[in-house]
Amino acid sequence: MAQRVAVVTGGMGGIGEAICMRLAKAGHQVVATYSPGNTRAGQWVNDMKARGCECNTVQVDVTDFDSCQKAVAKIQSEAGPIDILVNNAGITRDATFMKMGKSDWDAVLRTNLDSVFNMTKPACNGMVDRGWGRIINISSINGQKGQFGQTNYSAAKAGMHGFTKALAQEVARKGVTVNTISPGYIGTKMVLAVPKEIMDTKIIPQIPVGRLGKPEEVAALVAYLCTEEAAFITGANIAINGGQHMY
Repeated sequence: MAQRVAVVTGGMGGIGEAICMRLAKAGHQVVATYSPGNTRAGQWVNDMKARGCECNTVQVDVTDFDSCQKAVAKIQSEAGPIDILVNNAGITRDATFMKMGKSDWDAVLRTNLDSVFNMTKPACNGMVDRGWGRIINISSINGQKGQFGQTNYSAAKAGMHGFTKALAQEVARKGVTVNTISPGYIGTKMVLAVPKEIMDTKIIPQIPVGRLGKPEEVAALVAYLCTEEAAFITGANIAINGGQHMY
């Protein structure tokens, strides 16, 4: 596999970190983005190196278009043209709609959906010009089926796939694929922090395979979509949820 420059937003934790590791081990030059105020970027790079993965980082506010343009320009000047973009950055601000404030809505839409435009816009044209590219948007099972208390999150994650389907049609003939991955419950630190009783009685029983997913399983799917063999897959929304939601 040819070495490509791969950018993973929100790449320093959970699923994002697993994606960075898998792409680095596949031989790609990986750059993880981190948000302003995050002070552990240097330590993270050292930790990844100790685990056998060479990764770089760049600071960016994914909610801000100018910040994304500057970050992409920095990556391209230091690492080279971006071939792979994984839009993984995301947050939650959960509340029922009756109690949800405008700030909760705005924060989630800007981080989870606006960020996809903000990062893809400055990276996509180069992919089209070079005739090769992979754009992968990390959505969620809750963007497919909805979730109580997550009108903001579900709307943003569903919007990611609408973006995927439209852009995929525009760039397909230029060798650029655009796909969405929708994970279900994955065993990240955030999910594993759920009390055991709730996990055992409310969450696991909903999953036919009887367990949480692994970040590495999502990362393996991302890595496959970045290969030459996946060139005929575009505009797809691939569920990876253990059978929890079938459609």
